[in-house]
Amino acid sequence: MNAPVPSRRVGPGASVLALGRLKAGAMNKTETAYSGHLEGLRRVGTVAWFMFEAVKLRLADNTFYSPDFAVMRADGAIEMHEVKGHWSDDARVKIKVAASLFPFRFVAIRALPKSKGGGWEVEEF
Repeated sequence: MNAPVPSRRVGPGASVLALGRLKAGAMNKTETAYSGHLEGLRRVGTVAWFMFEAVKLRLADNTFYSPDFAVMRADGAIEMHEVKGHWSDDARVKIKVAASLFPFRFVAIRALPKSKGGGWEVEEF
């Protein structure tokens, strides 16, 4: 029989995050790099505006999806960009459902390794 795992007390105001998760509103390294890419596109006029975790979409009762970036292109079109290193089944289902419900272009962005030339791979939903 396994011994119980001791509990850990957490003081007021402290938060407990799942292993590998960042605090809400904090970008991981890939998201930070992609934000820099979007900033470059904004400076040359391809992107008019973007914001990290700006939108929360209701997919069903008690089911929400928050894309990593809301992006407004220079032509005024709104896109939702999801930056991923690895796709979980849940995340892929949510973006597909969101794409079927909302009138935005949904894209997944994956960083390509430097050994393959770097840059970004785009998958549209």
